[in-house]
Amino acid sequence: MTVEQQPTRGIVLAGGHGTRLHPVTAGVCKQLLPVYDKPMIYYPLTTLMLAGVREVLVISTPRDTPRFEELLGDGSRWGMSLSYRVQHDPKGIPDAFVVGRDFVGTEPVALILGDNIFFGSELSRTAQEAVAGNNGATVFTYPVNNPSAFGVAVLDAQGSAVDIEEKPAAPRSNLAVTGLYMYDNDVLDIAASLVPSARGETEITDINRHYLEAGRLQVVQFGRGMAWLDTGTHDSLLEASMFVQIIEHRQGLKIACPEEVAWRMGWIADEDLAALAGDFAGSAYGAYLTELLA
Repeated sequence: MTVEQQPTRGIVLAGGHGTRLHPVTAGVCKQLLPVYDKPMIYYPLTTLMLAGVREVLVISTPRDTPRFEELLGDGSRWGMSLSYRVQHDPKGIPDAFVVGRDFVGTEPVALILGDNIFFGSELSRTAQEAVAGNNGATVFTYPVNNPSAFGVAVLDAQGSAVDIEEKPAAPRSNLAVTGLYMYDNDVLDIAASLVPSARGETEITDINRHYLEAGRLQVVQFGRGMAWLDTGTHDSLLEASMFVQIIEHRQGLKIACPEEVAWRMGWIADEDLAALAGDFAGSAYGAYLTELLA
């Protein structure tokens, strides 16, 4: 069951050079690397799908954008619409709203980073409710034991945000701001007005602070029932693959399977899923899709 919501556009930001993963990413971007049995891009893409977002823009480098187009297509086989734009240089996360401005148009937008993985039984409901109830900006936080490495949300006793700190030396909170963000259409103009920071890129924290100062920033806290994984290093990439493998082997269910998500969301019919299973005939992935229909 889906929550009634206004149409929202989605963006997956899958650019950058992946320098922390060199030499693995010397020839291919990290979002095309496998996380256990699926390309990394499947994980953020299906998170947007679970949020009810059906029109998605993938932003990547000049080299890798054609590879994403070849992998994902136009999205129609999943009952979606996928578009693509090139980001010629990594200019910061807010640049996604500059590159994707014409795609977003006049609608709200959900942005997810292409190396973020979310998992949990309440993910779909929570994300859909956040889309439906967003009245400005919504960020999602997750407790971490090393908050100095993240942007951190500081909340008051009622759970409302009072500050957003970027990699604080003395954190006042352990709630890291994850790579999933939801904004109203004002974000397009806010992003276009930002000045690059000392590191030469615009900062997503500056957008969030803009909404915070206007009293329009909502914080959703992911708790123990959720998992949030960042795959930006060799160790975290391996850990994410092991996490997915353990869950899938224990439960017999796949994580981030776009065919299954589209089918369960009612975007494609049984016969469509059967046809998609046929495309993967002879593989464990195809067998899994066939078993869903049984």
